[in-house]
Amino acid sequence: MKLSKLASDIAESPTLALNEEARQLRERGEAVIHLGIGEPKNKTPIAAILASAAKLTSGEVKYTPADGTPALKKAIIRYTEENYDRLVAPENVIATNGAKQSLFNIFYSILNPQDEVIVLAPYWVSYPEIIKMCYGKPVIVTPEDGTFTPRFEDIEKAITSYTRAIIVNSPNNPSGVVYPPELIEKIVALCERKGIYMVCDDIYHKLVFDRKVAVPAYRFTSRDIEDSHIIVVNGVAKVYGMTGFRVGWVVGPRELVRVMTNVTAQTTSGVSSVSQAAAEGALNGLQSVVESIRLQIENNRAVLLQEMKTFNGARLIAPDGTFYALPDLRAFNGNSVELSRFLLKKALVVTVPGKEFGMEGHIRLSISGTVKDVTEGIARIKWALDPTSPNEIYIGDKKMIRDWM
Repeated sequence: MKLSKLASDIAESPTLALNEEARQLRERGEAVIHLGIGEPKNKTPIAAILASAAKLTSGEVKYTPADGTPALKKAIIRYTEENYDRLVAPENVIATNGAKQSLFNIFYSILNPQDEVIVLAPYWVSYPEIIKMCYGKPVIVTPEDGTFTPRFEDIEKAITSYTRAIIVNSPNNPSGVVYPPELIEKIVALCERKGIYMVCDDIYHKLVFDRKVAVPAYRFTSRDIEDSHIIVVNGVAKVYGMTGFRVGWVVGPRELVRVMTNVTAQTTSGVSSVSQAAAEGALNGLQSVVESIRLQIENNRAVLLQEMKTFNGARLIAPDGTFYALPDLRAFNGNSVELSRFLLKKALVVTVPGKEFGMEGHIRLSISGTVKDVTEGIARIKWALDPTSPNEIYIGDKKMIRDWM
Protein backbone atom coordinates (compact mmCIF):
# COMPACT_ATOMS: atom_id res chain seq x y z
CA MET A 1 0.00 0.00 0.00
CA LYS A 2 1.36 3.41 -1.00
CA LEU A 3 0.92 6.07 1.66
CA SER A 4 1.78 9.75 1.89
CA LYS A 5 5.37 10.34 3.00
CA LEU A 6 4.25 13.39 4.97
CA ALA A 7 1.68 11.37 6.94
CA SER A 8 3.95 8.34 7.31
CA ASP A 9 6.68 10.49 8.84
CA ILE A 10 4.40 11.79 11.60
CA ALA A 11 5.37 10.24 14.93
CA GLU A 12 2.86 8.29 16.96
CA SER A 13 1.62 10.17 20.03
CA PRO A 14 3.64 8.65 22.91
CA THR A 15 1.04 9.61 25.50
CA LEU A 16 -1.78 7.86 23.63
CA ALA A 17 0.42 4.80 23.00
CA LEU A 18 1.30 4.55 26.69
CA ASN A 19 -2.35 5.00 27.66
CA GLU A 20 -3.24 2.03 25.47
CA GLU A 21 -0.46 -0.12 26.94
CA ALA A 22 -1.60 0.75 30.46
CA ARG A 23 -5.20 -0.10 29.57
CA GLN A 24 -4.17 -3.53 28.34
CA LEU A 25 -2.18 -4.20 31.53
CA ARG A 26 -5.14 -3.18 33.68
CA GLU A 27 -7.44 -5.46 31.70
CA ARG A 28 -5.09 -8.30 32.65
CA GLY A 29 -5.56 -7.38 36.30
CA GLU A 30 -2.19 -5.67 36.81
CA ALA A 31 -1.97 -2.94 39.48
CA VAL A 32 -0.90 -0.16 37.12
CA ILE A 33 -0.41 3.40 38.36
CA HIS A 34 -0.83 5.95 35.58
CA LEU A 35 1.43 8.98 35.97
CA GLY A 36 1.37 9.63 32.26
CA ILE A 37 -2.11 10.91 31.47
CA GLY A 38 -2.74 14.65 31.29
CA GLU A 39 -6.22 15.22 32.64
CA PRO A 40 -7.71 16.15 36.02
CA LYS A 41 -9.81 13.53 37.81
CA ASN A 42 -12.71 15.85 38.62
CA LYS A 43 -16.27 15.26 37.51
CA THR A 44 -17.53 17.49 34.72
CA PRO A 45 -18.75 20.83 36.13
CA ILE A 46 -22.49 20.70 36.80
CA ALA A 47 -23.12 23.83 34.70
CA ALA A 48 -21.55 22.08 31.70
CA ILE A 49 -23.60 18.92 32.28
CA LEU A 50 -26.87 20.85 32.55
CA ALA A 51 -26.14 22.98 29.48
CA SER A 52 -25.21 20.00 27.30
CA ALA A 53 -28.17 17.98 28.61
CA ALA A 54 -30.52 20.84 27.77
CA LYS A 55 -29.12 20.92 24.25
CA LEU A 56 -29.65 17.18 23.88
CA THR A 57 -33.18 17.15 25.25
CA SER A 58 -34.14 20.03 22.96
CA GLY A 59 -33.54 17.70 20.02
CA GLU A 60 -31.93 20.60 18.14
CA VAL A 61 -28.51 19.02 17.67
CA LYS A 62 -27.59 20.41 14.26
CA TYR A 63 -24.77 22.10 12.39
CA THR A 64 -23.43 25.28 13.93
CA PRO A 65 -21.47 28.13 12.34
CA ALA A 66 -17.97 26.86 11.52
CA ASP A 67 -16.39 29.40 13.86
CA GLY A 68 -18.67 28.53 16.80
CA THR A 69 -22.11 29.38 18.14
CA PRO A 70 -22.77 33.03 18.96
CA ALA A 71 -23.50 32.06 22.58
CA LEU A 72 -20.16 30.27 23.04
CA LYS A 73 -18.26 33.10 21.34
CA LYS A 74 -19.96 35.58 23.66
CA ALA A 75 -18.78 33.53 26.65
CA ILE A 76 -15.22 33.41 25.23
CA ILE A 77 -15.27 37.17 24.69
CA ARG A 78 -16.26 37.70 28.32
CA TYR A 79 -13.60 35.21 29.48
CA THR A 80 -10.97 37.10 27.44
CA GLU A 81 -12.02 40.44 28.91
CA GLU A 82 -11.95 39.09 32.49
CA ASN A 83 -8.68 37.15 32.21
CA TYR A 84 -6.70 39.11 29.62
CA ASP A 85 -8.13 42.61 30.03
CA ARG A 86 -8.85 42.68 26.30
CA LEU A 87 -12.18 43.41 24.67
CA VAL A 88 -12.42 41.52 21.39
CA ALA A 89 -15.11 41.18 18.73
CA PRO A 90 -16.88 37.97 17.64
CA GLU A 91 -14.82 38.15 14.44
CA ASN A 92 -11.66 37.72 16.54
CA VAL A 93 -12.80 34.39 17.99
CA ILE A 94 -13.08 30.87 16.59
CA ALA A 95 -14.08 27.71 18.47
CA THR A 96 -12.25 24.48 17.57
CA ASN A 97 -12.26 20.77 18.31
CA GLY A 98 -9.89 21.16 21.24
CA ALA A 99 -6.81 23.36 21.55
CA LYS A 100 -4.89 20.85 19.43
CA GLN A 101 -7.04 21.71 16.41
CA SER A 102 -6.58 25.38 17.28
CA LEU A 103 -2.84 24.97 16.89
CA PHE A 104 -3.11 22.91 13.72
CA ASN A 105 -5.43 25.41 12.05
CA ILE A 106 -3.23 28.35 13.11
CA PHE A 107 -0.13 26.82 11.56
CA TYR A 108 -2.05 25.63 8.50
CA SER A 109 -3.25 29.22 8.06
CA ILE A 110 0.06 31.06 8.57
CA LEU A 111 2.76 28.73 7.22
CA ASN A 112 4.06 28.24 3.72
CA PRO A 113 6.30 25.26 2.91
CA GLN A 114 9.63 25.46 4.80
CA ASP A 115 8.55 28.39 6.97
CA GLU A 116 10.02 28.03 10.45
CA VAL A 117 8.40 28.06 13.88
CA ILE A 118 10.57 28.49 16.98
CA VAL A 119 9.64 25.91 19.61
CA LEU A 120 10.92 26.37 23.17
CA ALA A 121 12.10 23.18 24.86
CA PRO A 122 10.82 21.47 26.83
CA TYR A 123 7.77 21.46 24.58
CA TRP A 124 4.50 19.62 24.27
CA VAL A 125 5.07 16.54 22.12
CA SER A 126 2.61 17.57 19.40
CA TYR A 127 4.11 20.97 18.53
CA PRO A 128 6.85 19.75 16.16
CA GLU A 129 4.58 17.18 14.52
CA ILE A 130 1.76 19.67 13.93
CA ILE A 131 4.22 22.14 12.40
CA LYS A 132 5.61 19.43 10.10
CA MET A 133 2.09 18.40 9.10
CA CYS A 134 1.60 21.98 7.90
CA TYR A 135 4.81 21.78 5.83
CA GLY A 136 6.67 23.95 8.30
CA LYS A 137 9.99 23.40 10.03
CA PRO A 138 10.22 23.36 13.85
CA VAL A 139 13.35 25.10 15.18
CA ILE A 140 14.05 23.97 18.74
CA VAL A 141 15.59 26.31 21.32
CA THR A 142 16.80 24.37 24.37
CA PRO A 143 17.99 25.84 27.69
CA GLU A 144 21.64 24.98 28.27
CA ASP A 145 21.87 26.00 31.92
CA GLY A 146 20.02 23.09 33.51
CA THR A 147 16.75 25.00 33.85
CA PHE A 148 13.55 24.81 31.82
CA THR A 149 13.52 28.51 30.90
CA PRO A 150 15.17 29.42 27.57
CA ARG A 151 17.44 32.44 27.34
CA PHE A 152 16.04 35.30 25.31
CA GLU A 153 19.38 35.65 23.52
CA ASP A 154 19.09 32.09 22.23
CA ILE A 155 15.53 32.70 21.01
CA GLU A 156 16.63 35.83 19.18
CA LYS A 157 19.58 34.01 17.57
CA ALA A 158 17.26 31.30 16.24
CA ILE A 159 15.29 33.78 14.12
CA THR A 160 15.93 33.68 10.37
CA SER A 161 14.25 35.16 7.32
CA TYR A 162 12.05 32.04 7.28
CA THR A 163 10.77 32.44 10.86
CA ARG A 164 7.02 32.85 10.90
CA ALA A 165 6.13 32.32 14.57
CA ILE A 166 7.29 31.52 18.09
CA ILE A 167 5.11 29.23 20.19
CA VAL A 168 5.08 29.92 23.92
CA ASN A 169 3.50 27.57 26.46
CA SER A 170 3.51 28.99 29.99
CA PRO A 171 2.70 27.33 32.36
CA ASN A 172 4.66 24.75 30.49
CA ASN A 173 3.81 21.17 29.62
CA PRO A 174 5.86 19.09 30.52
CA SER A 175 8.00 20.96 33.08
CA GLY A 176 5.44 23.06 34.94
CA VAL A 177 7.69 26.11 34.66
CA VAL A 178 6.05 29.54 34.43
CA TYR A 179 8.13 31.88 32.29
CA PRO A 180 9.12 35.13 34.01
CA PRO A 181 7.24 38.27 32.89
CA GLU A 182 10.48 39.80 31.61
CA LEU A 183 10.90 36.95 29.12
CA ILE A 184 7.32 37.24 27.90
CA GLU A 185 7.76 41.00 27.50
CA LYS A 186 10.92 40.55 25.44
CA ILE A 187 9.32 37.93 23.18
CA VAL A 188 6.32 40.21 22.55
CA ALA A 189 8.64 43.07 21.60
CA LEU A 190 10.76 40.78 19.41
CA CYS A 191 7.73 39.48 17.52
CA GLU A 192 6.39 42.99 16.93
CA ARG A 193 9.82 44.19 15.80
CA LYS A 194 10.35 41.26 13.42
CA GLY A 195 6.73 41.00 12.23
CA ILE A 196 6.30 37.37 13.36
CA TYR A 197 3.50 35.75 15.32
CA MET A 198 3.64 34.89 19.01
CA VAL A 199 1.37 31.87 19.48
CA CYS A 200 0.46 31.61 23.17
CA ASP A 201 -0.75 28.18 24.26
CA ASP A 202 -2.48 29.27 27.47
CA ILE A 203 -4.37 26.03 28.14
CA TYR A 204 -2.95 25.79 31.72
CA HIS A 205 -2.94 29.51 32.52
CA LYS A 206 -5.00 29.27 35.73
CA LEU A 207 -3.28 26.17 37.12
CA VAL A 208 -0.46 27.90 38.99
CA PHE A 209 0.93 27.54 42.52
CA ASP A 210 2.46 29.62 45.32
CA ARG A 211 0.57 32.75 44.23
CA LYS A 212 2.46 32.79 40.93
CA VAL A 213 0.77 34.31 37.89
CA ALA A 214 1.18 33.32 34.26
CA VAL A 215 1.32 36.85 32.88
CA PRO A 216 -0.55 37.13 29.55
CA ALA A 217 1.38 38.43 26.56
CA TYR A 218 -1.30 41.07 25.91
CA ARG A 219 -0.06 42.95 28.97
CA PHE A 220 3.09 43.92 27.10
CA THR A 221 1.64 45.43 23.96
CA SER A 222 -0.19 48.68 23.35
CA ARG A 223 -1.37 47.52 19.92
CA ASP A 224 -4.97 46.54 19.36
CA ILE A 225 -5.78 42.97 18.44
CA GLU A 226 -5.79 43.64 14.69
CA ASP A 227 -2.26 45.05 14.71
CA SER A 228 -0.91 42.77 17.41
CA HIS A 229 1.16 39.71 16.52
CA ILE A 230 -0.24 37.80 19.49
CA ILE A 231 -2.48 34.75 18.93
CA VAL A 232 -4.00 33.17 22.05
CA VAL A 233 -5.05 29.52 22.27
CA ASN A 234 -7.17 28.27 25.15
CA GLY A 235 -9.91 25.79 25.98
CA VAL A 236 -11.94 24.03 28.65
CA ALA A 237 -9.97 20.77 28.75
CA LYS A 238 -7.49 21.46 31.54
CA VAL A 239 -8.73 24.19 33.87
CA TYR A 240 -12.29 22.81 33.85
CA GLY A 241 -11.26 19.15 33.57
CA MET A 242 -13.36 18.72 30.39
CA THR A 243 -10.89 16.86 28.19
CA GLY A 244 -13.53 14.66 26.56
CA PHE A 245 -15.65 17.53 25.24
CA ARG A 246 -12.92 18.67 22.82
CA VAL A 247 -13.55 22.41 22.84
CA GLY A 248 -10.78 24.94 22.37
CA TRP A 249 -10.64 28.40 20.88
CA VAL A 250 -8.40 31.00 19.29
CA VAL A 251 -8.38 34.74 19.82
CA GLY A 252 -6.53 36.62 17.09
CA PRO A 253 -6.74 39.12 14.22
CA ARG A 254 -9.89 38.98 12.08
CA GLU A 255 -8.07 37.99 8.91
CA LEU A 256 -6.48 35.00 10.62
CA VAL A 257 -9.82 33.94 12.11
CA ARG A 258 -11.47 34.30 8.68
CA VAL A 259 -8.93 31.97 7.07
CA MET A 260 -9.11 29.53 9.98
CA THR A 261 -12.90 29.48 9.62
CA ASN A 262 -12.53 28.46 5.97
CA VAL A 263 -10.10 25.69 6.97
CA THR A 264 -12.55 24.44 9.59
CA ALA A 265 -15.49 24.61 7.17
CA GLN A 266 -13.65 22.41 4.69
CA THR A 267 -12.45 19.87 7.28
CA THR A 268 -14.51 19.26 10.43
CA SER A 269 -17.33 21.75 9.65
CA GLY A 270 -17.16 22.87 13.28
CA VAL A 271 -17.46 21.70 16.87
CA SER A 272 -20.30 19.50 18.13
CA SER A 273 -23.21 21.69 19.21
CA VAL A 274 -23.54 19.62 22.41
CA SER A 275 -19.89 20.18 23.31
CA GLN A 276 -20.20 23.90 22.57
CA ALA A 277 -23.19 24.10 24.89
CA ALA A 278 -21.17 22.35 27.61
CA ALA A 279 -18.24 24.75 27.16
CA GLU A 280 -20.59 27.73 27.28
CA GLY A 281 -22.08 26.35 30.48
CA ALA A 282 -18.65 25.94 32.08
CA LEU A 283 -17.53 29.44 31.13
CA ASN A 284 -20.74 31.05 32.36
CA GLY A 285 -21.22 28.86 35.44
CA LEU A 286 -19.68 28.94 38.89
CA GLN A 287 -15.91 29.27 38.59
CA SER A 288 -15.19 27.60 41.92
CA VAL A 289 -14.57 24.35 40.02
CA VAL A 290 -11.37 25.85 38.59
CA GLU A 291 -10.03 26.73 42.02
CA SER A 292 -11.03 23.29 43.30
CA ILE A 293 -8.97 21.60 40.58
CA ARG A 294 -6.06 23.97 41.17
CA LEU A 295 -6.05 23.30 44.93
CA GLN A 296 -6.17 19.54 44.42
CA ILE A 297 -3.20 19.67 42.07
CA GLU A 298 -1.30 22.06 44.35
CA ASN A 299 -1.79 19.55 47.19
CA ASN A 300 -0.55 16.72 44.96
CA ARG A 301 2.47 18.83 44.07
CA ALA A 302 3.30 19.29 47.76
CA VAL A 303 3.11 15.51 48.21
CA LEU A 304 5.32 14.98 45.15
CA LEU A 305 7.99 17.40 46.40
CA GLN A 306 8.01 15.72 49.81
CA GLU A 307 8.38 12.23 48.29
CA MET A 308 11.14 13.35 45.92
CA LYS A 309 13.29 14.59 48.82
CA THR A 310 14.31 11.01 49.62
CA PHE A 311 14.86 9.99 45.98
CA ASN A 312 18.64 9.77 45.78
CA GLY A 313 20.03 10.53 42.33
CA ALA A 314 16.90 12.26 41.02
CA ARG A 315 16.86 16.00 40.38
CA LEU A 316 13.59 17.90 40.21
CA ILE A 317 12.88 21.56 39.50
CA ALA A 318 9.64 22.21 41.39
CA PRO A 319 6.80 22.91 38.95
CA ASP A 320 5.18 26.35 39.18
CA GLY A 321 1.99 25.25 37.43
CA THR A 322 0.17 22.65 35.27
CA PHE A 323 -0.13 19.13 36.69
CA TYR A 324 3.22 17.83 35.50
CA ALA A 325 6.74 17.45 36.79
CA LEU A 326 9.86 16.63 34.78
CA PRO A 327 12.50 15.00 36.99
CA ASP A 328 16.02 14.49 35.68
CA LEU A 329 16.89 10.78 36.00
CA ARG A 330 20.09 10.71 33.97
CA ALA A 331 21.90 9.32 37.02
CA PHE A 332 20.06 6.04 36.34
CA ASN A 333 19.68 5.98 32.55
CA GLY A 334 20.24 8.68 29.97
CA ASN A 335 17.80 7.02 27.59
CA SER A 336 14.34 8.10 28.69
CA VAL A 337 12.49 5.72 26.38
CA GLU A 338 14.31 2.75 27.91
CA LEU A 339 13.70 4.21 31.36
CA SER A 340 9.93 4.58 30.86
CA ARG A 341 9.68 1.05 29.49
CA PHE A 342 11.70 -0.26 32.43
CA LEU A 343 9.44 1.48 34.95
CA LEU A 344 6.32 0.12 33.27
CA LYS A 345 7.75 -3.41 33.17
CA LYS A 346 9.24 -3.55 36.67
CA ALA A 347 7.13 -1.10 38.70
CA LEU A 348 3.91 -0.97 36.64
CA VAL A 349 4.10 2.83 36.59
CA VAL A 350 3.26 4.72 33.39
CA THR A 351 5.49 7.72 32.67
CA VAL A 352 6.28 9.59 29.47
CA PRO A 353 9.87 9.73 28.12
CA GLY A 354 11.44 13.17 28.25
CA LYS A 355 12.89 12.64 24.79
CA GLU A 356 9.42 13.26 23.37
CA PHE A 357 9.46 16.74 24.95
CA GLY A 358 12.99 17.63 23.83
CA MET A 359 14.47 16.75 27.24
CA GLU A 360 16.31 13.44 27.04
CA GLY A 361 17.19 11.82 30.35
CA HIS A 362 14.01 13.15 31.99
CA ILE A 363 10.56 11.61 32.41
CA ARG A 364 7.27 13.42 32.67
CA LEU A 365 5.09 12.62 35.65
CA SER A 366 1.43 13.64 35.82
CA ILE A 367 0.17 14.53 39.30
CA SER A 368 -3.44 15.05 38.23
CA GLY A 369 -4.68 11.87 39.92
CA THR A 370 -5.07 10.99 43.59
CA VAL A 371 -2.60 11.49 46.43
CA LYS A 372 -2.30 7.70 46.58
CA ASP A 373 -1.32 7.61 42.90
CA VAL A 374 1.45 10.12 43.59
CA THR A 375 2.82 8.57 46.78
CA GLU A 376 2.66 4.97 45.60
CA GLY A 377 3.87 5.84 42.11
CA ILE A 378 6.97 7.65 43.39
CA ALA A 379 7.61 4.86 45.93
CA ARG A 380 7.61 2.29 43.11
CA ILE A 381 9.91 4.41 40.92
CA LYS A 382 12.33 4.86 43.83
CA TRP A 383 12.23 1.11 44.52
CA ALA A 384 12.99 0.36 40.86
CA LEU A 385 15.85 2.86 40.48
CA ASP A 386 17.31 3.99 43.80
CA PRO A 387 19.63 1.36 45.38
CA THR A 388 19.28 3.05 48.77
CA SER A 389 15.51 2.46 48.85
CA PRO A 390 14.00 -0.67 50.48
CA ASN A 391 14.60 -3.85 48.49
CA GLU A 392 11.01 -5.10 48.84
CA ILE A 393 7.70 -3.54 47.92
CA TYR A 394 4.08 -4.55 47.48
CA ILE A 395 2.64 -3.88 44.03
CA GLY A 396 -1.04 -4.60 44.34
CA ASP A 397 -1.18 -7.75 46.45
CA LYS A 398 2.16 -9.08 45.19
CA LYS A 399 5.35 -8.79 47.19
CA MET A 400 8.14 -7.77 44.80
CA ILE A 401 11.88 -8.10 45.43
CA ARG A 402 14.38 -5.96 43.53
CA ASP A 403 16.93 -8.35 41.99
CA TRP A 404 18.58 -6.26 39.27
CA MET A 405 21.05 -4.23 41.35
